[in-house]
Amino acid sequence: MDDRIRIESGAPWENIVGYSRAVKAGNNIEISGTVALDDSGALVGEGDPAEQTRAIIRKAANVLERLGSGLHEVVRTRIYVTDIRQWESVGKAHGEFFSSIKPATSMLQVAALIRPEYLVEIEFSAICQS
Repeated sequence: MDDRIRIESGAPWENIVGYSRAVKAGNNIEISGTVALDDSGALVGEGDPAEQTRAIIRKAANVLERLGSGLHEVVRTRIYVTDIRQWESVGKAHGEFFSSIKPATSMLQVAALIRPEYLVEIEFSAICQS
């Protein structure tokens, strides 16, 4: 029996690639790489990696809430950027949400994300205490 809870975003590539927006297995929650798209699929923060970071974290917070958790239970983030020279603005935006939580994190430059207007993608891991 599979006791995992899956959250789907409805993105067409979920079925193509075979993944879920988020999966909760026991007390663990994993949120797939997330970009700054709003509910209608429009990009938030075009050309602004810090605003894209904020939008991504707000989106993850909503998913965590749906799973009975919150940002306070995030233990790891993985930040992918297309221009590492933007590390400070991305890092400060991340810190707006995580400065007191201080999860383990990585920030890596990648050659490209799926679309050129996506400047940041973040993965999240959380461990629920309840």
